[in-house]
Amino acid sequence: MAEFDAAAAKADLERRMKGAVETLKADLGGLRTGRASTTLLDPVTVEVYGSHMALSQVATVTAPEPRMLAVQVWDKANVQPVEKAIRSAGLGLNPISEGQTLRLPIPDLTEDRRKELAKLATQYAEKARIAVRNVRRDGMETLKAAEKKGKISQDDQKRQEGEVQKLTDKAIVDIDAASAAKEKEILGK
Repeated sequence: MAEFDAAAAKADLERRMKGAVETLKADLGGLRTGRASTTLLDPVTVEVYGSHMALSQVATVTAPEPRMLAVQVWDKANVQPVEKAIRSAGLGLNPISEGQTLRLPIPDLTEDRRKELAKLATQYAEKARIAVRNVRRDGMETLKAAEKKGKISQDDQKRQEGEVQKLTDKAIVDIDAASAAKEKEILGK
């Protein structure tokens, strides 16, 4: 009978929960807060060379000023597609073309837009919480299956379930902290 590797199972669950938290942080990084951040353009994809590519694969994004982004397009032929992709990304940005460089002034956020973005941050956080809960459920089911097959004792199962719950609680605290910090940043409080 194969031995149940509790440490490996725990490490896998921890890795998956951290992944959900990191994904949330990346999503939150893409939300506009009124100041220039190069991560704002991370979700933008550009249709060039017959396929969709991430903006970072066709241009360099910098923040030369607190309220301005600059996009240096590497290939002159891609300036128009990049400009079109940024305009249609729903970020409320209007690129100003200067040769192969696009300047993106970051407009002030209206109160309504701030509330919308805060709501979106809350939705991202909820998606991350659901992902963490799904990982927890998988872990609990694995432990129950191992106990049923006789690979671990009932006491070990209960102890391991407590460990899984601790991992879950920690991940949820991290998610709540990231979400609260982003909401505070968006609402300017």
